Amino acid sequence: MTYRTFGTCLTLALGTAFGSMAAAADFEFTFAHVLTEDTPNARAAVVFKEEVEKNSDGRIEINIRPAAQLGGDVEIIEQTQMGLVDISIPPTGNLANFNEQMYLFDLPFLMEDEAAMKRVLDGEVGTELLATLDANNLHGIAMWGAGFRHMTNNIRPINGLGDLQGIKMRTLQAPTILATYRTYGANPTAMAYVEVYNGLQQGVVEGQENPLANIYSMKFYEVQDYMTLTGHAYHTYAAIMNKQAWDSLPDDLKKVVEDAMIVGRDAARQYTAEDETKILEEISDDIEIQELTPEGRAAFIEASQPIYEEFAPMVTSELMEKALAAAKGE
Repeated sequence: MTYRTFGTCLTLALGTAFGSMAAAADFEFTFAHVLTEDTPNARAAVVFKEEVEKNSDGRIEINIRPAAQLGGDVEIIEQTQMGLVDISIPPTGNLANFNEQMYLFDLPFLMEDEAAMKRVLDGEVGTELLATLDANNLHGIAMWGAGFRHMTNNIRPINGLGDLQGIKMRTLQAPTILATYRTYGANPTAMAYVEVYNGLQQGVVEGQENPLANIYSMKFYEVQDYMTLTGHAYHTYAAIMNKQAWDSLPDDLKKVVEDAMIVGRDAARQYTAEDETKILEEISDDIEIQELTPEGRAAFIEASQPIYEEFAPMVTSELMEKALAAAKGE
């Protein structure tokens, strides 16, 4: 190799090295969740990642760890508090174990449709609750979600309140949901999401509740006989960051993250709506599907009032009334 050739190679090598250094992200964040990669919210997490990396001109890099690679929802919340995880989207049912006001979103029949859900989650109530997370060393950015939850089981079709009597129902590790099923006469058991299929298959639990995307992606319909489209609660996720990770960002990048969270949230809702009709068609040969009758719904709503009374002191009556008014469009 001549001196001239060696010099050219050295210049190119140094240029590549310095170029790589210049291109390195200023911030690298881990985004963890429990969802399989084909679910609407897991796909929306990728949309969020792409939006952040594009609009930050590469100054932020997002590393997604899906499918409970870093543990279940409760473990991920704890890791987000400690800064071992930077970003997460836990269900508010699990988050309520750390912040009691989050009990609000799992009260049954609070939000009856998509319009009511948006008024509550995207409006003053959602914003107010996200702000309370600062006390938990978390920064709340937006409310995501996976659609309305429905009931499945192996014992009998759920046509009314009495049909739940004695059924062993798996729930989130969420006091509101556990209290709901006890009030309805079922026998609820908290179980990690990734353990539910085996629990149903082995008869440890006989039923469960989830939005259609989760029922489909985790193949719960394979080990369940009956599904009732109860739509009794919206499966809300809180899009959160570790407080120190959030505070480390300059204002311009905070806006990039906030804007990308809204894009991700809207993508998740769009994907959910597109998927649900397809899911019902695809699983209809494997599980008996029925709508909850108006009479059955009315009975469930009436039976739910003691649950609201039980959790009003934790949520606060003022916030609960504000949420009920928003849900009704008042």
